Amino acid sequence: MNFNILSLIIFLPALGALIIACISNSRAKLIKYIAAFFTLVPLILGVILFFNFNKSAPLGTMQFQEKASWIPLINAYYHVGLDGISLPLFLLMDFLGFLVVLISWKIDLRPREYFAWLLLLETSILGVFASLDMLLFFIFWEIEVIPMFFLISIWGAGRKEYSALKYVLYTLFGSAMMLAGILCLYFTTHSLDMTYLIQNGIGVNPAVPATLVFFLLLGGFAVKLPVFPLHTWLPDAHTDAPTAVSVVLAGALLKMGGYGMIRICVSFFPTVARQYAPWLIAFAVVNIIYGAAVTLKQTDIKRLIAYSSVSHMGFVLLGIFTLTQVSMVGATMQMVSHGLITGLLFATAGLVMHNAHERDINKLGGLARQIPIITVIFTIAGLGAMGVPGTSGFISEFMVFLGSFGSSVLHAKIFVVIAILGILMGAGYILWLLQRVFYGPPQDKFNGTKDADKLEIFYSALFIVAIFGIGLAPSVLANIIKTGVAAIIH
Repeated sequence: MNFNILSLIIFLPALGALIIACISNSRAKLIKYIAAFFTLVPLILGVILFFNFNKSAPLGTMQFQEKASWIPLINAYYHVGLDGISLPLFLLMDFLGFLVVLISWKIDLRPREYFAWLLLLETSILGVFASLDMLLFFIFWEIEVIPMFFLISIWGAGRKEYSALKYVLYTLFGSAMMLAGILCLYFTTHSLDMTYLIQNGIGVNPAVPATLVFFLLLGGFAVKLPVFPLHTWLPDAHTDAPTAVSVVLAGALLKMGGYGMIRICVSFFPTVARQYAPWLIAFAVVNIIYGAAVTLKQTDIKRLIAYSSVSHMGFVLLGIFTLTQVSMVGATMQMVSHGLITGLLFATAGLVMHNAHERDINKLGGLARQIPIITVIFTIAGLGAMGVPGTSGFISEFMVFLGSFGSSVLHAKIFVVIAILGILMGAGYILWLLQRVFYGPPQDKFNGTKDADKLEIFYSALFIVAIFGIGLAPSVLANIIKTGVAAIIH
């Protein structure tokens, strides 16, 4: 097997984790520099892949592929590759993987284990986005559970053990459904190759229990996205997770669910996807409205952002199952945009919590005078979450709604009109949050609160550049995503 650039990107963080595991906790600075190196190199290589992606390749072509026989007895392969859908999400994880190391720079509790788990988490998520073999996809999907459990249960706060266990139980429930669906596919087709399963029209083969398999697979992805009512693990996990873990959780891990729906559910079972699209669009609208409504009631700053993620992931679900090219491109862009915007929101919320030693919105207020830099950063992230023109949030949501309104799915236009209420409610809770935390009357107890330092300004600036870069030049990303979506639509 040619161990080329794609495998190098996937496994470099895991190699860094192994090296870090051999270093004493007393050498915390060395551990952090190693973690930074083994996440920066994959980011640089990921950018190289992005700019070497061939947008004129034939529809359905997977690029940067590597394939080698792995378990011949069951026809399983180590098979990885990227297309226009997976490449942006793969690069997003590369980007977040490096930034969360910087966000974690002040971690002093057991740094060896912390950074080793963090780097292993990056490898598992990169593997999910690159896998083209169902068994390999499932293995990477399951590996992610282990580092997330330890990162939340050891370095979290509040009811961290409860939240970590709840996350694991929900994820294993979804994974059991997914495994059952994969086994059904294998025993019917005797193949685990995603490209083969897509090309051979599984969704229209009467020998395959298509509806059952579709919903078994969809169940696993719905837990991760998450889709109401399978969302309740998310606010608890976000609330009690350390800041960097919240950034990865919101920024990349949730996108595994949306990616799985596009790559597997819609691609393998187009007929079933169209048949049940009206019901799934209805769930998307519930996600959008319910998530926004519950967000308006939150008083914990991290819990508020967590529920806003439930609402914004509803836009992803809406874009996927209205089944138009524009809406699916918008859904993929929304996953990337949400990863950047909500990642910055959680990173900045962590600064507020750690510097002001308070997370209750009712007890915060007037911080703009004490921490002006953090205020500006948080405000920019908030404007992105509101979908203000010029930000990635605007163009991705606009494309979702534009494509969805033109869908031929039954009652799609009605659902889209209802979903627009979610945007208005989103503006309400973001403005309410900004006003209560930063722009109210200043409080003397926060005098002397530390503002963002140079490192925090640096990683925040990288987030902001990416958010406005996509917002001002969306075609750079959209044209790549379109190549992957066009193959599915075709």
